Amino acid sequence: MGKILVIDNDGDARRALRQTFAGSGFQLAMVGDFGAAMSLFNVEIPTAVIMEPRVPGFAGQDFCREVRRRCFRVPIVVVSTAKAEIDKVVLLELGADDYVTKPFNPRELLARVRAAVRRHTQESMSDGDSESFGDVQVNFRTMEVYRRGAVVQLTPQEFKVLRFFLSNAGRVISDVELLQQVWGSRAHPGSRTIATHILRLRQKLEQSPAKPVHFRTVHGAGYKFIK
Repeated sequence: MGKILVIDNDGDARRALRQTFAGSGFQLAMVGDFGAAMSLFNVEIPTAVIMEPRVPGFAGQDFCREVRRRCFRVPIVVVSTAKAEIDKVVLLELGADDYVTKPFNPRELLARVRAAVRRHTQESMSDGDSESFGDVQVNFRTMEVYRRGAVVQLTPQEFKVLRFFLSNAGRVISDVELLQQVWGSRAHPGSRTIATHILRLRQKLEQSPAKPVHFRTVHGAGYKFIK
């Protein structure tokens, strides 16, 4: 099924991951620092990444930024001892797909990794190279967004929300569906974050954020994106 890049220097965690993915069809490439991780990433883009952001000498936030700068289609699953919500929020905002705390349930972790890989594969198959709406142009391959010819800076998570809306234009999308499909319902603190991201997209991409044409609220039901 592909190769998973694992970034973790803890021996017990490595053994647990090897047992978890034995017979799964995935190959594991294990490293313990940022340099080794990027060296392997440069040689071969993995099917997925599993990382512990608190490895000494490894900056999880910087790694997320760098991976998302190079490739949007690689799922990143954080498996960490850190349980604070702020750690989850920051890494998910930077482009991680899911966040699992240690000790983890092997079957649950494997299911989450498979779901993330499947979701990215489906999105890759459904996405063309570009989309446009109003005065906005979106390039999926380069993760670049332009409005009236000027570059618009989106965070990786904002880009994921935008792409999901573009792929589901015209239908009502609930908070629950957004949390499940874009964040992973158990990996994010709550639906208030959705409203924050919608507000940011309106501010950056709508002509009149207070009277949105594209990112519409359907009261009591969720949101609807209109091209």
